[in-house]
Amino acid sequence: MKILFFSAKPYDIQFFNKHNAAFNFDLQFLEANLDPHIVNAIEPGTTAVCVFVNDRLTREVIEVLAAKGVKIIALRCAGFNNVDLKAAQEAGIHVCRVPAYSPQAVAEHAVAMLLTLNRKIHKAYNRVREQNFSLNGLLGFNLYGKTVGVIGVGKIGQAFCHIMNGFGCSVIAYDPYADPKLMPDIEFTSLEELLKRSDIISLHCPLTPDNHHFINAGTIAQMKKGVTIVNTSRGALIDTRDAIEALKTGQIGNLAIDVYEQEEKLFFKDLSAEIIPDDLIQRLMSFPNVLVTGHQAFFTAEALDQIAATTLQSVNELGNGRIPADVMVK
Repeated sequence: MKILFFSAKPYDIQFFNKHNAAFNFDLQFLEANLDPHIVNAIEPGTTAVCVFVNDRLTREVIEVLAAKGVKIIALRCAGFNNVDLKAAQEAGIHVCRVPAYSPQAVAEHAVAMLLTLNRKIHKAYNRVREQNFSLNGLLGFNLYGKTVGVIGVGKIGQAFCHIMNGFGCSVIAYDPYADPKLMPDIEFTSLEELLKRSDIISLHCPLTPDNHHFINAGTIAQMKKGVTIVNTSRGALIDTRDAIEALKTGQIGNLAIDVYEQEEKLFFKDLSAEIIPDDLIQRLMSFPNVLVTGHQAFFTAEALDQIAATTLQSVNELGNGRIPADVMVK
């Protein structure tokens, strides 16, 4: 079975080749993203394409995949907002994903960003390297006793809640799809109550048409002045323009993002020698109280092991006529 990888990086090649010893698939890796401009380059005989968050599987792309005989779209990530699932179903293409590769990896990165931004660790590191040991401008706040609102309590959100409980925070959560009876250690509340009460808000939900830009001028106005927001989920949960305005007025006191709504043009690339024309990301990075990482939250050895193992196992089952638990389109 031939699997063609798009958006492949050296670590993808390393971990997938390692786990392919159990399957002996024909793995081929392309660094390019999968989009309408490159889909026609796929050669006949390709059974599956393996894609990541910045690959765009529109109806146009999926129709070409079907015409070339591709039977499986394997997402090596949890999110699936970049795939037209209806078009895949109509084309008879299975879609599978990795819904829970390492919840702790993402949750721990969210906490790391929160601590770094709050205690100015990144600024202190640079100062000390220049032999500047002044503490001016490095003032933070105790996490102990703060109210932390968690939006989305799937596996990642639950892991984040448990960590913040360990800090002695008062943790509240909102998730319209969760069953509070299954999570007795988490206090559930309405979205409006969470926005009003939280000192810190962390997003751990998938991107859907219903929650696109749900962090906007209206919802930000309901938050405490000086609120800290952490987003390690999907960039388009936040209206970037509204966030910038709220940063300028101090309504948002700190913003930590590992995702960005236009990240497909930026993330996973070395642009250090280029001029970035995206004014919004440049404006965000100019704020001293904003911390940006490049979709790094998932990036641990344990997570990459699980992603590779789960993806190849799912492709193997689909290729042999079985339906794995993580399939999105049967």
